[in-house]
Amino acid sequence: MATLSLALAVLVVSAGSALAQLSVLQSVLQYYRSAVSIPPGATPDTDVFLKEYDFVVVGAGSGGCVVTNRLTEVPEWSVLLLEAGKEEILLTDIPILVSYILATDYNWGYKTQPQRGMCMSMEKNRCNWHRGKGMGGTSIVNYMVYTRGSKKDFDNWEKLGNRGWSYDDVLPYFKKSENIAVPVLKNSEYHGTGGYLNVDRAHWGTPLGKIFIEALKEKGYPLKDSNNPNPIGVYPVLSTTMNGARLSASKAFIRPIRSRRNLYVGKQARVTKILIDSRTNRTFGVEFVKNRKTYVVRARKEVILSAGSLNSPQLLMLSGVGPRDHLDELKIPVIKDSRVGYNLQDHVSMAGLAFQVNDTVTIVESRYQSPQYFFDYLLNGNGPYTMPGGAEAVAFTRTKYNQESDQPDMELVMGPGSFMGDTGGSLRQSFNIRLDVFNRIYGSRMGQDGFGIVPILLQPKSRGRVKLKSNNPFHWPLLYPNYFSDQRDVDVLVEGLKQAVEIGESSPFQRYRARLVRNPIPGCEAHTFASDQYWACAVRHFTTNLHHQVGTCKMGPASDPDAVVDPRLRVYGVSGLRVVDASIMPVIPTGHTNAIIFMIGEKAADMIKQDWLNNKRRRSYG
Repeated sequence: MATLSLALAVLVVSAGSALAQLSVLQSVLQYYRSAVSIPPGATPDTDVFLKEYDFVVVGAGSGGCVVTNRLTEVPEWSVLLLEAGKEEILLTDIPILVSYILATDYNWGYKTQPQRGMCMSMEKNRCNWHRGKGMGGTSIVNYMVYTRGSKKDFDNWEKLGNRGWSYDDVLPYFKKSENIAVPVLKNSEYHGTGGYLNVDRAHWGTPLGKIFIEALKEKGYPLKDSNNPNPIGVYPVLSTTMNGARLSASKAFIRPIRSRRNLYVGKQARVTKILIDSRTNRTFGVEFVKNRKTYVVRARKEVILSAGSLNSPQLLMLSGVGPRDHLDELKIPVIKDSRVGYNLQDHVSMAGLAFQVNDTVTIVESRYQSPQYFFDYLLNGNGPYTMPGGAEAVAFTRTKYNQESDQPDMELVMGPGSFMGDTGGSLRQSFNIRLDVFNRIYGSRMGQDGFGIVPILLQPKSRGRVKLKSNNPFHWPLLYPNYFSDQRDVDVLVEGLKQAVEIGESSPFQRYRARLVRNPIPGCEAHTFASDQYWACAVRHFTTNLHHQVGTCKMGPASDPDAVVDPRLRVYGVSGLRVVDASIMPVIPTGHTNAIIFMIGEKAADMIKQDWLNNKRRRSYG
């Protein structure tokens, strides 16, 4: 943040008079907007609300933005999109600044509840769970990595009774959203062109990305697109960026259509309840608060809940759809007894590995505080500020516990920076790491060059839960990840850590004399460093995640007692209500979830059109 302020100050002061300074600033911002193809101005905010719309969409995240875009393609349908947060700003566009954005009100600021055996190195034993609050949802605070998972992920969804969700069914929707900007992938049968969502490679890199790829190839992993049906292999990061800038869901899907007369957007509008007729179980609208005033709007056709894996179950339960015993305890009238909030899954990781090198080839924050790097980003869409959250390459691998040759159980993300380069402290704070723990591991090496490899558990067996704190909609939900409640998750992540260390200290990296920082994690000193017992202790202390929470409004057939929505995403037991976000995933895929939510939004929009347009045609012929 200080870097940006300094860069703009240098630019404006050099312009001379106040009028000249303003002119230069406006010119630079206009140049920037043109460079990244952002239409001038934000999406208009609806100040006076109609009494009734055809569809009300709750949440302007990846699912909500896509479904809003596609439903407003039908000119006779009116669509209201409600978002609790505000419009994005210049700072949210800059990929490398994600850890700073997480400290602002663009993040809901959720933390997990203290539980045994997890997050033990974090303040008060609570992990941060970052969720975006603004136009674009979590796509304005995520790390922008674009991967979809494997063919087997979606074929498994269908085997669980979700007809229409096989890989062959969903691939067209991935491609429909996408505009692949990587030349060698434009003719791929797995990628699309001409969609709203630009997918690109980083515009800047270090030598370490190529070395990481070389090291994985030496271990037998092929260089291949991570969005193939079988993603096992290694590839440079693909990201949801355009000309070096973050491309959020709102910029991709809402701003280009802001002139549609049937689109209404209410920002800083906090939905507090879904309105359901208790006699008929028919959804008829929503209640929300904006500028301290309470509004009620009606939905002629449907309410579409796209508030995300934490807020969608919260709103359902506040509205009477949820576990009877929990709602009774909070004196919330039960409309439908349902397993809302259960089945919570996440890609837990361990981001504490740091490999020191003997050259200035990595990202050290203090090194990049010169205004020249900001100008390179602002004027050319280039330089280190374009790195998607600091990730340079990804590998999907198999551990010894994996018996499937075409399904990874581990992901390794290589970043050309480490906690040693976190001289401003934003990265430490984003993970909620205790300062005493951080200093004992990295303090003596602060400002030195190093890179990180983060192992990510792709097929967790542990399941958590979202609960309500009270019947007050302004109280945060209670988040119980239950990380490592199944010992198999510890065992697999330990193997991932061993893979990461083996790669980080492999012969290709020795051209920079890479070596793992071996200061033990406080609390794990009793174990021999790098032994299985040590790593098992480390994952319970240094517990991290990637914003991939899913599953809390599980999709499943009517025969599944845990299912909250059917395969057409309609809420069981309630009419006129669908859920369109990551919460519907029955099993977490082996990919970064943002790409998958875009697909869910595309498919949901088609199903909604089929239901309502086909019904209209049947009535007209009836």
